[in-house]
Amino acid sequence: MFAYFRGRLVSLLPEEAVVEVSGIAYRFLISASTSRQLPVPGSEVLLYSHLSVREDAHQLYGFLTEAERQMFRLLILTSGVGPKLALAVLSGLQVAEVYDAILANTPERLYGITGVGKKTAARIILELRDKILKLSPAGTIAAPAAQLSSRMRDDAINALVTLGFSRVTVQKAVDSILEKNSALSVEEVIKSALVSIHNS
Repeated sequence: MFAYFRGRLVSLLPEEAVVEVSGIAYRFLISASTSRQLPVPGSEVLLYSHLSVREDAHQLYGFLTEAERQMFRLLILTSGVGPKLALAVLSGLQVAEVYDAILANTPERLYGITGVGKKTAARIILELRDKILKLSPAGTIAAPAAQLSSRMRDDAINALVTLGFSRVTVQKAVDSILEKNSALSVEEVIKSALVSIHNS
């Protein structure tokens, strides 16, 4: 129903974000990964969204990237995995790490996540591996390069924020660069982002 929301971040908690769009405040449940990467309250943000509709409640879930939302939607297709547990998985592992665990058939990588036991981990891999393989002939999801190299992305963003640039501006520049070339070093990403920011 909703693709994404763009607005002002009103408040941010480890598992929740409130975004004001045209005078209306929307409450999103978010993963720890998204929470860590969001800017300070008062900044402009864009959250990809998923609306969960139940008889007793309608709940919005927010994601910093399309790849995270895609993984969330795959996880809740698994028997016994609801939105809360799917967020726990995305809080415990990066999106690319979840894909790797599923494709490599290594359920032990999911065991340490709160709420995920051996049976649940095995079920996630059993039920999602074929779905992921069908999404890509090569057997891998076309996740953004920024997600596949999340640590390098975070290092570059944090370095640029330290230089005084806004996190939203920096994120857009870094993501654009990494989508074109994910093989760059952190230093090369920072240099290219500086050029992009100054030319924008």
